[in-house]
Amino acid sequence: MISVTIICEGKLKEKYLRDACDEYSKRLGAFCKLNIVELAPKRLSDNPTQGEIENALTSEGKEILSKIPQNSYVYAMCIEGKQMPSERLAKAIDNCAVTGKSNVVFIIGGSFGLSDEVKKAADYKLSMSEMTFPHQLARVMLLEQIYRAFQISSGGKYHK
Repeated sequence: MISVTIICEGKLKEKYLRDACDEYSKRLGAFCKLNIVELAPKRLSDNPTQGEIENALTSEGKEILSKIPQNSYVYAMCIEGKQMPSERLAKAIDNCAVTGKSNVVFIIGGSFGLSDEVKKAADYKLSMSEMTFPHQLARVMLLEQIYRAFQISSGGKYHK
């Protein structure tokens, strides 16, 4: 069974978002071994300078990179990434298993994004949309799309 790891900055604050993540996590149990790694975001001042932001991103990036399991295919979730339809994500996840990658990793950065080091280490830079969404909603949306991808691959009716 393939493993899916989501590495993300911060905990979900709202109960309804935690409930949605719990539901998709439960559903995904039939398809993969899911691991969600929540990292503590670096504290910044109320009005951080660009230098503070860059230092935080660098520090967060080192921690993120240390959490990526061996033999992983890594997706960095970032605004400059490429979008892909759900069907293509399903095929991409299937291909990971075929090519010997035992773990698919999705990385969601903090509100200032991801460090350049994390983006360079990723196999693919993925964008959810050109629209702007609340940062905490990204995890729910990603889990839903991963679940949809497994449903597509298994011929389930969820996607229809």
